[in-house]
Amino acid sequence: MNDEQKRAEEAQAMERVVNATRQVQVAFTALLSQYPPQGAGKPSKLALQTFDAALQGLEDAQAAFDEILNDLLDSHRIDRISHL
Repeated sequence: MNDEQKRAEEAQAMERVVNATRQVQVAFTALLSQYPPQGAGKPSKLALQTFDAALQGLEDAQAAFDEILNDLLDSHRIDRISHL
């Protein structure tokens, strides 16, 4: 994979984290609306499942980004070692 492809992969991974974070925010806002003063305090099963799925999506996106970041850092370490 060339440097341009690596940068594109990194950008896509970061975008997935940003989008997943937005999904968590939307799901959390929907969940909060089911608590007083707006709601009855009993969130729907769908709202809870949606929030849980959004959190899982964020965890997955963060893990993928971490993997790319670790690969990048390991690559830089190898580059520095090879220059010694």
